[in-house]
Order: sequence, then structure tokens, then C-alpha cells
Amino acid sequence: MPESPDLDGLRVLAHPVRLRILSLLTGVAMSAAEAARELGETHANVSYHLRRLHEAGLLDVAEEVRIRGGMAKRYRHDPESGMRFSSKNPGEEQLLVATMAEELKRRSEFRAVGKRGSTTDAEMWVDRETWEKALGHARELSRILHEAARPPRTRGTIPVNATVSLFEMTKP
Repeated sequence: MPESPDLDGLRVLAHPVRLRILSLLTGVAMSAAEAARELGETHANVSYHLRRLHEAGLLDVAEEVRIRGGMAKRYRHDPESGMRFSSKNPGEEQLLVATMAEELKRRSEFRAVGKRGSTTDAEMWVDRETWEKALGHARELSRILHEAARPPRTRGTIPVNATVSLFEMTKP
């Protein structure tokens, strides 16, 4: 589906509610009303963002269900759909990373104290082979987690955060 002009490149992803919707809809298909209840957002706001994400090709309509005499679309996110997004505009990349950082800040308020995790922050120089290997591991980590995603509060699951942003830098 073609993108609308205001949804070019990475900007469509650079909104905190859209990032939360994509995360939520990786594990389950939901309607706007269902997603709004889960996210604690208004139905109108979530509906708007669902339409924008669908127009950008990041959400698929998984099914249409009859609810109270009307039809509701249930959307699902395929994590592979984001692979087509890239940008030659550094401003878009920075906007997306800034949005991810703000979302990480929000999620960190819910970090389970005393539970195992992993945190790394680094700016360093490595050889090309090591860099490519690290990128491969990050993509594998993402694939594992996305494939294992389940609906919220599914028995036997725990809520987790995964925020990874690896990028090659220009020389300072």
C-alpha cells in the first residue's frame, strides 16, 4: 500500500504511541478499541495511529469481526515489515532514536527491581568483522523475541523490554 506523504521514511515510526502499538500488535491481533484499553489511550487516538501504521504498510488487517452490529478490523504487526524503512535523512534517524529513548525512559519506570537484565551503553571502535557479527546477533535477538511475543498477561509470560539501537557512527 503506498505511503501518504506525511508518512515518509522513518517518521511514521517516530511516535511513542505508534511504537507501543507495534510492540503490542506483534503478539496478538487487536481492534482499535482493544488496543486502546490495553494501552490506556483513547479509542480515537489509537484508531488514528492504527490507520497511519496500516497506510505505511506496518500493520496487516488480520481479521474483521462483528462487534455490536458493526465491523471492527483487528490489526497485527509483522516485525519484518519495518525492514523496508531506511532513510538518507539524518533528521529522521535522530527523531526515531529520540522517540525510542523516550519510550525506554517510560518503560524503565516499570523495571522489576532485583530481576536479571542486561544494560549496555557504549561508544567504541571495533573492526568491521566484529561489527557485522554484533549486528547479526542483534537481528537474531529481535527475531527470537518477536516470534515468542504473546498477548498481554498470557499465563506463563512476563512483560519485558528490548530496546536496541546499533549504528555505525561517522568519525568524531
